[in-house]
Amino acid sequence: MKTIGIIGAMDLEIEKIRQDMSVISVKNIVGMDFIFGKLGELNCVLVMCGIGKVNAAVCTQVMIDMYAVDLIINTGVGGSLSPQLKIGDIVISSEAMQYDMDVSPLGYAPGVIPDMTTSLFEADKELVEIAREALVSCGIGGVIGRVASGDKFVADDKLKSYIQNTFGAVCCEMEGGAIAHTCYLNKIPFVIIRAISDSADSSGDLDYPAFKAVAAQNSEKIVSFMAKCLV
Repeated sequence: MKTIGIIGAMDLEIEKIRQDMSVISVKNIVGMDFIFGKLGELNCVLVMCGIGKVNAAVCTQVMIDMYAVDLIINTGVGGSLSPQLKIGDIVISSEAMQYDMDVSPLGYAPGVIPDMTTSLFEADKELVEIAREALVSCGIGGVIGRVASGDKFVADDKLKSYIQNTFGAVCCEMEGGAIAHTCYLNKIPFVIIRAISDSADSSGDLDYPAFKAVAAQNSEKIVSFMAKCLV
C-alpha cells in the first residue's frame, strides 16, 4: 500500500485534511508534528512544516527518511504572477525552482544552482495529470505552470515583474522549490499545489489576510481528490 506525504506550511493549509484522516500516531521530530494515519484507503503522513525554504526542506527529508513515503504533495497558497489567475484558482506545478538563488556575480544565470545538473525540478507527470483531473472534477479554475519559491513574501510590483519575466513562473510562494529540490535529490515523485491568495503586487499584503483561508480550502479540495485516485 502506498504511503503519501502531504506538507503544508501553515495549519490552515492542512486542517481539513487532518480532520479527514484516521490518526494512528503523532510524533514530534525537529519541532514538527508528523501525523501518521489513514486518508481513505491510503497510509498518509501529514505535516505543518512552517514558513520558508529551510523548514520545508528539513521537513521533506525527515518525512522521506522516517516514513519512506512513496510520493509527496505540497499543498498551500501563493501569489499570482499570471493575469489568467484569480483569487482561489489553482496552480499545479509543471516544475519548481528558487528565484532567490543568485550566483550571478560568478557568471551563473539567476536561479541557477552551481554544480547541479538542473535547477528546475520537474513534478511527476502522473501526479500533475491527477491534479488536473481534480480541477475539472471540483470545478475550480487553474493552470499547470512553473512555481517560483523564495524566502520573501512578494507584495511588490517590481519584484513580481522580475520573477515573472526572468523565470516564466505563474506563481510565487515560499516552500515549494525547496520541497521539489529535496524530492529530486531523493528521487521521490512530487507535485506542488498552490491556490491563489493574492496578486503578489502592492495589494498583496491586503489581499492575503482576506483570502488565504478560502484559497487554502481550494488547495485542500484538490489534494483530497488526488488521494482518492492514488489508491
